Amino acid sequence: MGLVKNVRAGSKLFLFVMTALMITPVQWLGVKLNRPYAKKLPVRFHRILCGIIGIEVTVRGTPFRDGPCLIASNHNSYLDIPVLGSVTPLSFVAKKEVAAWPFFGTLARLQETVFVDRERRTKAAATANEIHDRISGGDTLVLFPEGTSSDGNRVLPFKSALMAVAQMAVGAGEDAKPVHVQPVSITYTKLCGMPMGRQFRPYFAWYGDMDLGPHLWEAFGLGPFEVVVEFHEPVTVDTHGNRKKLAAYCEAQSSIGMKRAIAGEVPTTEAEPEDENPAPTGHSDQKSRPTIAAE
Repeated sequence: MGLVKNVRAGSKLFLFVMTALMITPVQWLGVKLNRPYAKKLPVRFHRILCGIIGIEVTVRGTPFRDGPCLIASNHNSYLDIPVLGSVTPLSFVAKKEVAAWPFFGTLARLQETVFVDRERRTKAAATANEIHDRISGGDTLVLFPEGTSSDGNRVLPFKSALMAVAQMAVGAGEDAKPVHVQPVSITYTKLCGMPMGRQFRPYFAWYGDMDLGPHLWEAFGLGPFEVVVEFHEPVTVDTHGNRKKLAAYCEAQSSIGMKRAIAGEVPTTEAEPEDENPAPTGHSDQKSRPTIAAE
């Protein structure tokens, strides 16, 4: 059993690295030349990566596309990146340390990640301005307001500092548009088709002082698993009065979505998301299935 698990993990890691190495120069050129495909290619890459790892993503709700948008999501693991990245074109807001990580830092920069110095609160305003500029340019950015990752069984308190972006309009005068903030829930629900349970979720959630290498090897060595991503109702800061109340709303929605997914419940009204990047054969509108065998 141990041999099979190690072979599975090694095969997945090899395919991941080879795929990344093939896509990296193409994406680098697209970013440098500001080509439109540089926004969409990461979606393809993340879908292939989910197939390699064996992640089946079920999407509930619809990503907001009618204006400037900041996504506020709970954070379980580094696996959240390919999970969310496989759904729609977006970039992430990450701690500055990620930029220095070998290999993964390069991938983050190629997806035009905004790096944040969480240790120096005095830089929060400058970071908020950078995020605002990116959103004004048409990008959708993902913020993990918990400031860290959880054990995958609960949502931690959402911090409000970077929610200040929602207080800045995009444009001026009559053309000014509010920044919408869309809460999102990411929940790891099943392993090999069976409910994951609290005891197995930490195999995929990366938190505390866990070492990245051994955790990644363990996650890659396990069987296929399922993740539910729920996009909740987008709102503006005007709806809630200030950024702290907005952060509390997003935290509550994310928590509700996680509890609902763990319980196996489905929202009573569920709109099918529009897909600007049609999935490869084998994907449906609501559930993305691996195009590369997980085993």
